[in-house]
Amino acid sequence: MFFLLAAFATSWLVQASDPDILSDFIAPQNQTFDGTFFTFTGFRGIFNVPDPATFKVTKASMAEFPALNGQSVSYAVLQYPAGGVNPPHTHPRAAELLFVVLGSLEVGFIDTTNKLYTQTLQLGDIFVFPKGLVHYQYNADPKNPAIAFSAFGSANAGTVSVPTTVFTTGIDDQTLAQSFKTDVPTIQKIKAGLAPKA
Repeated sequence: MFFLLAAFATSWLVQASDPDILSDFIAPQNQTFDGTFFTFTGFRGIFNVPDPATFKVTKASMAEFPALNGQSVSYAVLQYPAGGVNPPHTHPRAAELLFVVLGSLEVGFIDTTNKLYTQTLQLGDIFVFPKGLVHYQYNADPKNPAIAFSAFGSANAGTVSVPTTVFTTGIDDQTLAQSFKTDVPTIQKIKAGLAPKA
């Protein structure tokens, strides 16, 4: 019985991360390829344009960079205008390692006991957000932008935005009002503020 339980637990752990591949890399089907397949150019030029007016993320995940398939890594550049925020969110398939390369950031995550861990990061600091936990970043500087690089332990970390998921996916207003101990007009105001701009 013990061995059966151990085997079950081990198989569950294996399914909780990117699967191991049985080759050096996953080649594109029926195509010839060369070194350009292993090169991502999507970050070119993002530092040579004016700072974005709102928070902006540029990803290099499996969707944008197919050579990452099977490699269990991905990357992103996060650009925060003065006062910009990356709202509370989770990455269900990976931890995130954030590296500040310009400015400073207020960051934090909440563990499964509802304890908040916060830190003020300066240029050159690194912070880890554990896999699947709700976290955020905020550029508290009212005048200067901030930039950070994020590395993920998955080729497809996934992102679940808490505000968007809760308020723009069709959950009933009454359910949300009761859940957040408020009234329906307040919920409708929040939903209106999160609605895509036309």
